[in-house]
Amino acid sequence: MLTDHHIRAVVRLALAEDSPWGDVTSAAFIPEATAATAALVAREPGILSGGAVFRAAFVELDPTLAVEVMPDGTDFEVGATLATVSGRARSILGAERVALNLVQRMSGIATLTARYVAEVDGTSARVVDTRKTTPGLRALERHAVRCGGGHNHRFSLSDAVLAKDNHLAVLTASGRSITDVLLEVRAGLSHTTHVEVEVDRIDQIEPVLAGGVDTIMLDNFTLDELREGVALVAGRALIEASGNVSLETIGAIAATGVDVISVGALTHSVRALDLGLDIVVEESVVQEAVVEEPVVGD
Repeated sequence: MLTDHHIRAVVRLALAEDSPWGDVTSAAFIPEATAATAALVAREPGILSGGAVFRAAFVELDPTLAVEVMPDGTDFEVGATLATVSGRARSILGAERVALNLVQRMSGIATLTARYVAEVDGTSARVVDTRKTTPGLRALERHAVRCGGGHNHRFSLSDAVLAKDNHLAVLTASGRSITDVLLEVRAGLSHTTHVEVEVDRIDQIEPVLAGGVDTIMLDNFTLDELREGVALVAGRALIEASGNVSLETIGAIAATGVDVISVGALTHSVRALDLGLDIVVEESVVQEAVVEEPVVGD
């Protein structure tokens, strides 16, 4: 999902926000031809995500910069060098904050996701994200979840049917049954459209299953209720558990036999990873291309 289009759109907006009329500090203090090399260094262990975004922040500002970066998904320790940037010092300083903001957040998401994934190891449950993402950064944050070993839920409202409590409240206000409503909706959809419905009580499960859903979401169920729900569904649909999922609770939730566990915290409560950009000013200057003037004969 993380395309060059997504990356460039985010980076361009971020650079325009950070330096709408240029970097007055670097322009005042740094000679234009000064060259430098910068290293992206880990201040804490984690998993890298956002290498392409980090690179784009620099080359969008200055295409002459040379950027080398480790692959996304790289597991690293404190002190590891994850990327290097070489070229004009002004350009490196100008893109530094945007590049760091994005790679730190994405790496934080990847690292946190990996912790959740480790907690469900040995079960059949997969850890997925939600739409609780930073506006404008969903593609980046969803990519980071995958770097940490997690999976993605629907990307947007356009991708699948997910009827929640408010949808069902509106649809059944006239007294129609959930089953009848779902059967009618299913009949009007393409056969390729996935249908998921959220329930918050055990007694809703059978009527929803009778409506022909593909996935049923058990929202804020206790562990006993989740086990009961798994037994009741008995493989007739995928089961997603949602609500109040944390690192402390996800292992027990996975052990109930659910297929999917959605975790909003992967993106809405994540802490940016501590990565630093260490710059070393070089003695040399940036070499400009020399265009020789043609010799005109007498």
